[in-house]
Amino acid sequence: MTTAEDNRRDGESPSFSQFACIGSGFSAICLGATLKRWYGITDVRFFEKHSQLGGTWFANQYPGAACDVPSALYSFSFEPNPEWTRPLPYRSELWTYLKRVADKYDLPKRMTFNVNVERCEWIEDRSVWRLHIRDGKTNAVFLHESQFLFTATGGLVQPRKLDIPGAGTFTRPIFHSAQWRHDVDLTGKRVVVFGNGCTGAQIVPAIADKVAHLTHVVRTKHWIYPFPVSEENKKMFAWIAKYIPGHMLVQRFIVFFATEKAFQGFYMTEKGAEFRAKRRASAERYMRKKAPEKYHDMLIPEFEVMCKRRIFDPGYLESLNRDNVTLTDKSVLEIVPEGVRTKDGVIEADVIVLANGFVTGDDYCLGTEIVGRNGDTVRRHWKRLGGAGAYNTTAMSGFPNFFAILGPNSATGHTSAIMAAENTINYALRIIKPILDGKASVAEVKLEAEKTYVDKVQTALRQTVFASGCNSWYFGKEGGKEGKDWNPAVYPWTQAHFWRRSLFPVWRDWEFSVSGVSSRVRISGSGRESRL
Repeated sequence: MTTAEDNRRDGESPSFSQFACIGSGFSAICLGATLKRWYGITDVRFFEKHSQLGGTWFANQYPGAACDVPSALYSFSFEPNPEWTRPLPYRSELWTYLKRVADKYDLPKRMTFNVNVERCEWIEDRSVWRLHIRDGKTNAVFLHESQFLFTATGGLVQPRKLDIPGAGTFTRPIFHSAQWRHDVDLTGKRVVVFGNGCTGAQIVPAIADKVAHLTHVVRTKHWIYPFPVSEENKKMFAWIAKYIPGHMLVQRFIVFFATEKAFQGFYMTEKGAEFRAKRRASAERYMRKKAPEKYHDMLIPEFEVMCKRRIFDPGYLESLNRDNVTLTDKSVLEIVPEGVRTKDGVIEADVIVLANGFVTGDDYCLGTEIVGRNGDTVRRHWKRLGGAGAYNTTAMSGFPNFFAILGPNSATGHTSAIMAAENTINYALRIIKPILDGKASVAEVKLEAEKTYVDKVQTALRQTVFASGCNSWYFGKEGGKEGKDWNPAVYPWTQAHFWRRSLFPVWRDWEFSVSGVSSRVRISGSGRESRL
């Protein structure tokens, strides 16, 4: 681990590394490991706003925090983990796995914690990125430069602000799930939880047995599926994973093909409708069986399954049967000093927990200003496009040698974001290979190629269940060219499709140049180049 002070050289002179990465979670660790595995490169620096590595899985330390993707896929293909104790691992297991991989590739010593990268600007005459970084402890700003810039900031870290007035008047603890107050003992307390997405559904059963009373305030509905493996089979899963050689690889392929097959349900076709109808019937039977009848109308959605992120039930529906748990969909008017006011009166509370989600979509890279050629910014670039977008989810014209890991339209509604991150990183490292070989110094995607790609993505998404009418975080808050139909989050095709696109770059969509030289370099699929 390094400190902010270690990055300074001779006062204001910037420090330098060949690669710079914002973040230190799954995507960043994958980048560092792949650079070393593929090219033997270790000259990379990671800048992290938190005090430890882990990103999402360091920030989200709330009770019950766990992954909602099978562990066989929510791990690196090059680092299978036989130590998983359950199919959907708890946060602590995920963080331990990340730390082990980071240590194996000697990455922590290249990480600087408690810093915020406020601005990244492309320095044209030297073909480098300059990062303006603020020390979270001293508030001092220092500079760092790099040949290549990657962002790996994740999507479930920055808490969404509560849109209910009066939060500042509450005289007792109120906090977001991603800023959990471990110093607050919930035992015997009256707790109000806002939000019933995956996070809220994990928190409620995890704390229900210790609180005096829990009121769960919900505004939207979600399709809830049974947990993938029964309680009695969890120990068997852990034993097989640990002691049967090759099992993790076999399981990875099985789960991958199963999730890819399920992608048919996202298409608004007759076959897709049949698939969704079966899923809907199964989920509805389960929800009616597990939840109290008095709550069925509050819980069971009217919209299509797969339109929003599904929830694997962590015991949430069963917990609603407890005498000390109340579910309400009454509109909250305001937060008052003693609790929460609805039109029916005040719900008294000792603690308020906000599980109301995260800043996503159009606010990707929130807190960091990315400035490319001619002073252009990512936000202005997206405004011209019509919404957040990037070529192959990672590159933008006017921003040379820059790649966003899990950038716009990289999220998957059916499988693992870790697979998407790996594909993105593998693609980016293939693109910059000519630069590493000394054939060029700058790589930049062509504007027309980016526009064509982004338009194809948005057109494809309008033909999927994501556009069928549910209220989802997948959509940008400001909409797009045709109103509120711009989806900056989801990839509209399978991960097999993304893998193929990332394996075979379309070189004609890229421009390579040598710093200080007016001519450009043409790179073909075979690695040959010719002057234009």
